[in-house]
Amino acid sequence: MATTNAQLAALFARMADVMQIIGVDGFRVNAYRKVSRVLEDLSEDIAKIGPDMKRLTEIDGIGKGSAERIIEFLKTGRMKDHDDLVSQIPPGLPALLDISGLGPKTAALLWKEGGIESVEQLKEKLKDDSLAALPGLGEKKLESLRKSLTFTQSTGGRVRIGQAMPVARWFVEKLRTIPGHKVKEVAFAGSLRRGRETIGDIDLLVAAPEADGGAISDYFVKLEPVGQVIVKGPTKTSVRTKSASGDEAEGMQVDVRIVPLECYGAALMYFTGSKEHNVSLRQRAIDRGLKLSEWGLFKGEQRIAGRTEEEVYRALGLDFIPPELREDRDEIAQAERHTLPDLLNIEDIHAELHAHTTASDGRWSIRELAEAAVARGFHTLAVTDHSKSQPIANGLTVERLEQHIKDVHEVAASMKGKIRILAGSEVDILADGTLDYPNSVLRELDLVVASPHAALSQDPEKATKRLLRAINNPSVTIIGHATGRLINRREGLHPEMKALFAAAAERGIAFEINANSYRLDLRDAHARAALEAGVKLAINTDAHGPPDLNELIYGVMTARRAGATKHNVINCLSRDALTKWIASTRA
Repeated sequence: MATTNAQLAALFARMADVMQIIGVDGFRVNAYRKVSRVLEDLSEDIAKIGPDMKRLTEIDGIGKGSAERIIEFLKTGRMKDHDDLVSQIPPGLPALLDISGLGPKTAALLWKEGGIESVEQLKEKLKDDSLAALPGLGEKKLESLRKSLTFTQSTGGRVRIGQAMPVARWFVEKLRTIPGHKVKEVAFAGSLRRGRETIGDIDLLVAAPEADGGAISDYFVKLEPVGQVIVKGPTKTSVRTKSASGDEAEGMQVDVRIVPLECYGAALMYFTGSKEHNVSLRQRAIDRGLKLSEWGLFKGEQRIAGRTEEEVYRALGLDFIPPELREDRDEIAQAERHTLPDLLNIEDIHAELHAHTTASDGRWSIRELAEAAVARGFHTLAVTDHSKSQPIANGLTVERLEQHIKDVHEVAASMKGKIRILAGSEVDILADGTLDYPNSVLRELDLVVASPHAALSQDPEKATKRLLRAINNPSVTIIGHATGRLINRREGLHPEMKALFAAAAERGIAFEINANSYRLDLRDAHARAALEAGVKLAINTDAHGPPDLNELIYGVMTARRAGATKHNVINCLSRDALTKWIASTRA
């Protein structure tokens, strides 16, 4: 069941979609999108705030007009402005905007000139070339739409960051080393660079001499993963990767843009986004008598900045803003005041506190896991195999757990001086909030990660009570993947996060950002709310085998999006400080 926050976020997003299609001013569209995002990210249930104009307008991003619409919905269950807007277009039309490469102008054209009012009608029309007669819709465009529609219907239009990132990095390395051509800079941009949990298209940016553009595009389209060439030219080339094996990252659109070195920084900013962040930067430039575009920052006809992002931000009177923060929240004001957080880096992580072995459903022994942690430079490892209510994961009975603790301690003794190994457990939070082992057993463990795995469709009130009961268990050290969601697969729980974080702050325990790219739970908005409540974060990979440790970067990027510094994350503590912190949670 959708929460009130989610319902309102969907209404504002739908209004923005409709306004795009009917051609309303872009600033109004972006304002509605921002309200939608604010509501989606809000950790407090807006229904509990109630129809209070003062409190609603105190929420950053919600103005008087938006608050009035929210109050109307809270009182009546409807929003007149929304109903009036959506009545202007067929109800199935906004779904066309979810198709990669199909923007509002094309959606309006398909509707007004092609009589298409839904995704299903578009799918039917694309079975032949009858739409080719419409302006701008030639044979190549139609074929591209067919591919995009297939991709959208199979993946929801977006793939996990853990699928998109390796693809982007592979292309970057290939483009960086083109033989015989002067590639000066190359990077991925877009929502991937900002660390969003799901990605639409992969945007790549190359700085090279104009004369090399054609040869770079020729090289790019011949790379092995390229399946279909959508468009090819000396400044922009778009392809779709092969989709033979069913991997969700295959069939993705990859766009390469080739720009001169002198405007590389401005182009990287522009194509990194977010759109709302870019709009605010352009307005800041206008207020100073300047013009900002992907080609640089200009005073009249003179480019005054553009080679690097730092140069452009500096010319606008701002500190450099890390990509993960570029979502038009308050990052520009912070950059102006020189108060941006010093975000943590992956090199700051020195411990893995949630990992599995062959004792439950892992693919490596205790020693193999420990040796991998040593190779990463970690000073502490917690072995946290599943508890007994996870038979599908070979969860440990009490008797097996007792032997497992001995096995962990034996490996720990043999590796003393190399790494500290803790005997822990990922213990199920049962539907009523009790834990899967009695407290007498939990006290034998060095660390307890308490996580929900079942009953993940509970209503928000029950989910909140369930997790509060777990938080208040004196043996719990970390709450693991608190909502139990799986990105693009399972929605998970919707507890009242504000209440959970208040309780965790009082107890002094941590909430986990599970770095597995299927989870990223806590998500960025929840992690931000946790930090605001004074709760420490734990960033763990939930590793079941060697490749899983590589997912740490996604947890770090999620924490950076929340504004986390190394001082907010327990995995960044020194060995002695972490030992003391764990002891403090179990006092």
